[in-house]
Amino acid sequence: MRIVTAGEREDWLLCGKVLEQDARGPKMILCADGHLLKIFHIRRHPFLARLQAPALRFADNAQRLAGLGVPVPAAIEALWLDRARGISACRYQPLPGETLEASFLRAPEGIRARLPELARFIRMLHRRGIYFRSLHPGNILLLPDQGFGLIDFLDLKHGLLPLGPWRIRRNFRHLREAIARRKLHDFPVEELWRLYWCAADGGPDGKTNK
Repeated sequence: MRIVTAGEREDWLLCGKVLEQDARGPKMILCADGHLLKIFHIRRHPFLARLQAPALRFADNAQRLAGLGVPVPAAIEALWLDRARGISACRYQPLPGETLEASFLRAPEGIRARLPELARFIRMLHRRGIYFRSLHPGNILLLPDQGFGLIDFLDLKHGLLPLGPWRIRRNFRHLREAIARRKLHDFPVEELWRLYWCAADGGPDGKTNK
């Protein structure tokens, strides 16, 4: 991973636009060239981050998802902003679209009409062995072509086999919890759960409905 110079950091902050930040500093910067810079501050010891930089894991996940046919932002490079402190960043080309959350808040009925396609999209992820713990309406994009894509997939795991019923239930439990935290009280998650199993032609016990 390339180590960013102090001058580059200064240029990004001066010429770019900070889209998201917290007490530790900027978390997302829109660069002057249109790329996004996602900054990963760490909560664990810097030594552990240097062994497996979050930015590199993010870039690897983007490449893996793209290889599986899932629309995601195109990672350009993973960088060290401050290697001693374990602060890394990924520069990437944003994926055009609107988050499912923003679309739902703007036009709830439009998302309700898209639930069958959303259920099939989530089913496709699971069939391809993708377990995305942070799967929620803020991390799913509605694309201009009316398909779906993913963002913020740092905590994604990919296995060789499709997800089993237990992990599917767990993924939906996290989804329900995230929807509650984000106060999307009218989001039709239970209907999505039902449609998921219709798309799978099976029930929550993993048995085929005949």
